[in-house]
Amino acid sequence: MAAAEPSLEELRQLVAEFRPNRGHLLPALHKVQDTYGYIPRRAIEVIARQLNTTPALVFGAMSFYSEFRQHPPAQTEIAWCSGPTCRILGGDRIREALEYTLGLPLGGHSDDGRYALHLGQCNGTCSEAPQVWVNGKVVGKLTVAEAIRLARRIREGA
Repeated sequence: MAAAEPSLEELRQLVAEFRPNRGHLLPALHKVQDTYGYIPRRAIEVIARQLNTTPALVFGAMSFYSEFRQHPPAQTEIAWCSGPTCRILGGDRIREALEYTLGLPLGGHSDDGRYALHLGQCNGTCSEAPQVWVNGKVVGKLTVAEAIRLARRIREGA
């Protein structure tokens, strides 16, 4: 069961230390996510007002960086590496196998919140390509068959 979203007042207090024109957008987003595990939709407006900017600018920054989440984190987070080495070594086939087996598009999460599949950015562990990260841990040198087995284990709760 998902936790209730924080109140507007709670969010205002959380970001009260940040000021306009000081480069505080990313620190404010990080503080909200560090507190709640994700950035609730209503936090976008609160941060925009606090920093005297637009919700579109806040959302643009939030959606640009793959580490910011717009939903509470799933129990098992799967990040597909979109880096060049992974792509050259068959990463797109790995992604397709995961999407099909999990029944999720990239960026999707299961209805019960047990697992999610999202885009990850290259983190320099290219020696393990093609790879994914499961709750931050590298699972690499994947074949399509291994990706399917991994997805089945995750889907079944193993």
